[in-house]
Amino acid sequence: MKLTVRKMVITAMLAALAYVAMFFIRIPLIPAAPFLEYDPKDVLLVITGFLIGPIQGLVSIILVCLLEMVTVSKSGPIGLLMNVIASIFFVLPATLIYRKWKNILGAVVGLISGVICMTGAMVLWNLLITPMYMGVPREAIKAMLPTVFIPFNLIKAGINMAITLIVYKPVSKLLHVSGALKEDHADKSVAEKKKQKFSPLPIILGVILLGGCITALYLISR
Repeated sequence: MKLTVRKMVITAMLAALAYVAMFFIRIPLIPAAPFLEYDPKDVLLVITGFLIGPIQGLVSIILVCLLEMVTVSKSGPIGLLMNVIASIFFVLPATLIYRKWKNILGAVVGLISGVICMTGAMVLWNLLITPMYMGVPREAIKAMLPTVFIPFNLIKAGINMAITLIVYKPVSKLLHVSGALKEDHADKSVAEKKKQKFSPLPIILGVILLGGCITALYLISR
């Protein structure tokens, strides 16, 4: 997909929305670790990757995480690096797979890959970096992996996957219908394939997944 000024503007708009969402929505998910907070910025970042491309998604990740470091985060460069790694491992696998298979299955497989990759990356981060950063024994972190860190990252990424499935197609359709996002000549064949009856399947899958994440949070909180 050729990058145009119009697409650069949409990338900037989605990055701004990602920052605003992160700024106003910060929710502790695991009672045992209130310092681990959910925010929905990755939803807007992965939508950027789906709509515009993986490079634009990567640029948006870095910009939003930099703004988060200087305005919200108290963990400095370490927190910046952690946020960038977490978002990259969620957004890029999802984007790259969806760009190859632009259909419902591609989106679902891509997002599942993002959930798994992000969770795996954060397990390694917590094993290697968290003990040094927090000044706690590595054994203590290992004990928290199955009860705190892995559930948190799975649920956080799962919620973002669910919301993406629910809102991506409506957002994409709105941008195309409004003329904000127009296909170039190289994209015409793809655009023609998109001119089919709207499928509610992604929204249904997203709602089911979101319900599963909420149920998991309830069980963990008991």
